[in-house]
Amino acid sequence: MNDLVRQHTALGESDLEWLHLLVSEWQLLSDLSFADLVLWVPTRDGTRYVSVAQMRPNTGPTSYQDDMVGHLVPRGRRPLLDAALDEGRIVREGDPEWREEVPVRVESIPVRREGRVLGVIARNTNLLTVRTPSRLELTYLQSASDLAQMIAAGAFPFPEQQVDMDASPRAGDGLIRLDADGFVQYASPNALSAYHRLGLAADLVGQHLGQITAELAPSRGPVDEALVKLASGYAPRETEVEGNGGVIQLRAIPLKPKGTRIGSLVLLRDVTELRRRERELITKDATIREIHHRVKNNLQTVAALLRLQARRMDSDRGREALNEAVRRVGSIAIVHETLSQNLDERVEFDDIADRVISMVAEISPGKVACRRSGRFGILDAEVATPLSMVLTEILQNALEHAFAPAERGTVEVTAVRGEGREARLLITVQDDGRGLPEGFDPQRTGNLGLQIVRTLVEGELGGSFDMRPAPERGTRVVLDLPVRTRR
Repeated sequence: MNDLVRQHTALGESDLEWLHLLVSEWQLLSDLSFADLVLWVPTRDGTRYVSVAQMRPNTGPTSYQDDMVGHLVPRGRRPLLDAALDEGRIVREGDPEWREEVPVRVESIPVRREGRVLGVIARNTNLLTVRTPSRLELTYLQSASDLAQMIAAGAFPFPEQQVDMDASPRAGDGLIRLDADGFVQYASPNALSAYHRLGLAADLVGQHLGQITAELAPSRGPVDEALVKLASGYAPRETEVEGNGGVIQLRAIPLKPKGTRIGSLVLLRDVTELRRRERELITKDATIREIHHRVKNNLQTVAALLRLQARRMDSDRGREALNEAVRRVGSIAIVHETLSQNLDERVEFDDIADRVISMVAEISPGKVACRRSGRFGILDAEVATPLSMVLTEILQNALEHAFAPAERGTVEVTAVRGEGREARLLITVQDDGRGLPEGFDPQRTGNLGLQIVRTLVEGELGGSFDMRPAPERGTRVVLDLPVRTRR
């Protein structure tokens, strides 16, 4: 719609915003009218109309099988559009049009904003299945007529209320028509069922909706007068009411077809099951986060015990082995700590990589500088946990074997992540130390750390591991891992 309005019309940005607000609301008008809606806006030179939006009803058959958006028609071809635009009033045609052997009643509703007519809504009703209307259908049609008059007067939509139509109740979910005093004139079967869910035992017709809603909602201190006003339809608002184990969502729409409120529409739907599932998900997420938190605490306890045991060791090799185990356990604990703070089983691995680098760098403070470049991005927990261990082992191996005691140097971790669903993550760890010994084969030889790296990279991560001399000096370790991107 933005492109069509800006390309063909002289409407400003504030007018375009009003049309967006109207289009976000007009599913209600379409459903209440049992009719298709097409929004026509005059072109910049005033000689034609361009259709910028279209809506089909959920409550009846469509009049347009084809998409009308983007069509241009010259002025004069559709007299009802001309009359509605020029005279600023709703125009109805006496005899129906015939479209592919289907009778269609055509009406034109001017769209007014601040005294100016911006465009015209063509309302097209398929009359092929017309029959004697029920009380529900009569209430729908009367409410649609009131809304149409409000649109023509510039009183609808409500500029102070931005509605998310995907989350708000629709006419078919439940509809209540109130008089000017807030008493129920009509309640659809779905609306009545929703109130029965709240604990209502009687009929709604004749009841003051605000008072009966406040009585059904559980009391929390003083009487909620705002709820009484909202459910009585005095202002365009949305809320949820909970009682008797049920939850209903309410949306009030004051009806002012001639400038004075004659009543209100209250749209509602039963969202009990939806809220129950949301609470279950929240509980599940909280439980998962608590589990990660406890695992992290337990791992930290294990690391503390290993560290304590290392201090009591007389053997240097035994002490170093325990310190390596402390770092391995610590890298896993970092992942679980991060997961305990998230709502899903995914983590921003850049933060984890930085913490792992800092943890491992403690074994050579002030001698070897460690840094990271590039981005790992967001990874699933099943990838992050083994990858943190792999990164720990590679960095630990570089700091222990690439440099002589008190020798200064640099270890750099670089991450390059590809785009797309089947992307790959390329990780390079390069040092400027003494390099690999003569005849060293990383796939066959190596200490326990390199064996862990090979097992995790090739077995759990499904990637490849290579260790080779750096171009100038030192050693380069390259990891090539598949990374699936969620959509």
